[in-house]
Order: sequence, then C-alpha cells, then structure tokens
Amino acid sequence: MKSWKKLCLLGTTLFATVGLMAACSSGNKESASDELTFWYMGDGDQGIKPIVDEFTKESGIKVKIQSIPWATSRDKLLTAVASKEGPDVVQMGTTYMSEFVDAGALMDITEDVKKSDSMKSDNFFDGSVATTEFSGQTYAVPWYTETRGLYYRKDLLESVGYQEAPKTWDELADAAKKLAARGDNKYGFGVELKEPTFGFMFARQNGSELFDKNDKPLFNESEMVDALKFLDKLVQDGSAPKTDLGLEIGQSFGGEGVVPMFISGPWMINSIKDSAPDIDGKWGVAELPKGPVNNMSVTGGANLAVFNSSKKKADALKLIEYLSKPENQTKFFESTNSLPTNKKSWEAEVFKSDPLISVFGKQLNDSQPMPLLKQWDEISQNFMKQWEQVVVSGKNLQDAMDELNEQTETLIK
Repeated sequence: MKSWKKLCLLGTTLFATVGLMAACSSGNKESASDELTFWYMGDGDQGIKPIVDEFTKESGIKVKIQSIPWATSRDKLLTAVASKEGPDVVQMGTTYMSEFVDAGALMDITEDVKKSDSMKSDNFFDGSVATTEFSGQTYAVPWYTETRGLYYRKDLLESVGYQEAPKTWDELADAAKKLAARGDNKYGFGVELKEPTFGFMFARQNGSELFDKNDKPLFNESEMVDALKFLDKLVQDGSAPKTDLGLEIGQSFGGEGVVPMFISGPWMINSIKDSAPDIDGKWGVAELPKGPVNNMSVTGGANLAVFNSSKKKADALKLIEYLSKPENQTKFFESTNSLPTNKKSWEAEVFKSDPLISVFGKQLNDSQPMPLLKQWDEISQNFMKQWEQVVVSGKNLQDAMDELNEQTETLIK
C-alpha cells in the first residue's frame, strides 16, 4: 500500500502527541527556499559539509545540511513522511529501507540510475545494491557500507602452530580449542551472544537462504541448525566464553589475549590501536573463515534517496550523483572512516596502502545484508532470545529453531 493514506497511518502515533494530523490531508507543500535540503545522520559539519561545499561550487546548487542523530532519526523520518515536509535528499540506513519504501516515502529512481554513469548499479558491491532494490525497482543509491572480518592475534596463533589466520570452520575450531587450552579463563574465539546477525551469518556460510522465494522462514532447516550447532559446540567445549565477559577490547584482545579471535567491523581497528598499544604489530584482520558453502559476511551502512515529497528531484539527483563518485566516496571515508560502496574507490592509495582496511574491501565481495523485511528487527530479537536459551540453559536447538520459525511465520503473514 504505497500511498499517502498509508503514510498518514505510519505517522499516526507521532501526530497524536504533536498535533500534526491535519498535515496528512493538506497536499504537498513546496519549500519556500531555493536551497536543496539534505538530512544527514551524524555531524554534518565534520562529515560531509566540505564535500557538499565543493558540489555547490561546481553546480551552483545551494544545499542546506541538517544533522540528525541516528538515535532519533526514525522518529524524525516518520514525522516527515506523515507531514510531507521531508528533505529533498535523505541518508537512509539500509535497515530502514524496507519500511520507508513500503510506506511510499522514497522516490522510484530506477530509470535515473540506469542512465547515470555515476549511479548505475554495476559501480557498487552487490550486497549494497541489494539494499536499494525492492520488487525490481530502485529507490536509492548505495553510499557507504560496512562488513565484518576476523580479528586475530598473530603472536598467539603462532604459538599454537598457525602462521596465518584460520581459513575454514575446521581450522577456526581447531585453533580456538588450542588457544583455549592455554589455561583457566583463556579462550580461543568470541561467539557473539548479543549480536543479532551473528548466527544468521554463519547459517548462510552453511548454505541457508534464511527465507525461501515465498518468504517462508527456513530457520529450522538443517543448514541453519547445523551452523548453530557448530557455534554452540565452541561454547560448550570452552573454546568460546559462555557469557559476556564484560571486558573492554584492550583487556580481552590486548595483553595476554583472553579472547584472541573475534569477528567485528572496521570501526574496531582504531579502538584496538587506542586501547591496546601493547600488541602493536601482533594482530591482524582476515577475511572470514569459509564454512561448508562460503564465507559470507553481513553488510550494512546507508544509502542516499530522494524523498517522495521533494519538488527538486533533478537537483536532488545531481547531489546524489556527485556524492556517488568514487573520488568523493574516498573523501568521505577520509573524514568519517565510512567504507565506500563504489568498487572503484577501493583503488585509491588510502585503501591499497592499509593492509587492515583493504581486507574489508575484499570481504565486501562476499557480504550480504540481512533480509530486507520491515519485521526483521523483531525477528532478530526473537532469535537472540532462543539462542541465549540454547547456549546458556541447554534448550534443544531444533526445538528453539522450530519455535523461531513459528514466531516468524506469524509475524510476516
């Protein structure tokens, strides 16, 4: 139901408190300003203003950047949808896409993207493009992304016979067990219990599609159940902690290396450098170990879209096109550490010369977003509840996934 009627329904809760319901029946209001409005999630002055200023200098199009904290961004967007007074260009988190496309909030830019050398889908990683397309139509252009890699302590792995990071599940389990055998309160690998994508990522590495073509969940099929068995075994045999150790990264990964292997994103690089200088040169990042089928990681990030209420579509697309160029995505990385979605950006020296960051560029070729369902957040929360009962309380894994399947079928029918 892509209509303004649905947009009004989406914003009903907010209108109840701010008294804006009348806006739903008033039709579009064209901005009195000639400026293009751009909603940026984060600190716009620090993150994007210098690049946008160059756009204005080149195009003559003035842009008003409004910085919006991520924590309040969804409510802000819902209000904008209902009032039809949103921005011209919006930074849209990939996990928001399904909800706001379904609500009709974002403009269909399929034909514009096809015609543009800068915005065409072939320029970007497949996993990022997947977050912009719904029912065969394109509603955004990938902007920045993130993915996960394997952080590992070189010195400790060498001490148990590994000269490089594990490349398969079997090597990961073997190395983790040997590292855990170093003594009490020492482990080999961190199995994330509170990260909602972790189990699903391993399920994909074991061949699970998570949903079939008719959106029927496949969580209780052998591909996912066996992947979770692999992770649960690491916990139960002591290779991985059973609970959150409550340690800062400098304590868990630095020093003696309580947990010398874990999976995380590029944001962790600076955290380790800052909090664990004692292990400088003793750690690295590698692509994820390959499961029985692949080494698929998970991707996220944000896209750029045109709000459906915009009266400045042509100028809005010019800004998106400018920000999508590889050189400008590289500049954005240099000011924010946000990884480019444009594959050509990764040819810049700043990426090729950094062995830690370059790993994530390689991993992006084998990364996919979580399913783009508006119910996904609730589904992943249900998964974590079941997964915790399996790991901590010994609940039967098959029973847990059967229940998750039933819960999910009820949610999405």
